[in-house]
Amino acid sequence: MINKQSLWFVTLFSLILVLSIYYVTMSDNSLQKIISEEQETTLVSNEVTENSQLVALRVKEDEEVLKEMENYQSILLDNTKTSEEKNNAYNSLMTLNSKKGKEQEMEEKIKKEYLLDSFVKIKDDTISIVISSNEHNSNLANNIIRTIQDMCPKKMYITVKFQG
Repeated sequence: MINKQSLWFVTLFSLILVLSIYYVTMSDNSLQKIISEEQETTLVSNEVTENSQLVALRVKEDEEVLKEMENYQSILLDNTKTSEEKNNAYNSLMTLNSKKGKEQEMEEKIKKEYLLDSFVKIKDDTISIVISSNEHNSNLANNIIRTIQDMCPKKMYITVKFQG
């Protein structure tokens, strides 16, 4: 009987073998065409559309979330942990995923309603929003706070910061 590991190995090996044969039998002209098309697409896709400060904040937050998720997953996979510890880790993991989804939803709402790039971070009962805009408008900040508060089931402390 074939186990899953052997089946995956055979499948991936056969895929690599087929792609290798295809690559070897390709003519030089078609290979040059593929390489030139790839270079053209990479030149076009290097444009930056978002503020680099927002990207830096997003990357930092993603790294922190990834570390937390790895910690919870290691608890879930550890055989020495009790079922209560595993349940707590599972619940924390689900809360983390839910929070991340809510942050993305809020960013999309700001983008849709106010046409502004933003970064949203939720921590406990605090929501921090960083807006990429040169205009520092208190009326706009108040409108964003109201919009975000309407999305929350309970009262939250919301701050809006403009960077541009």
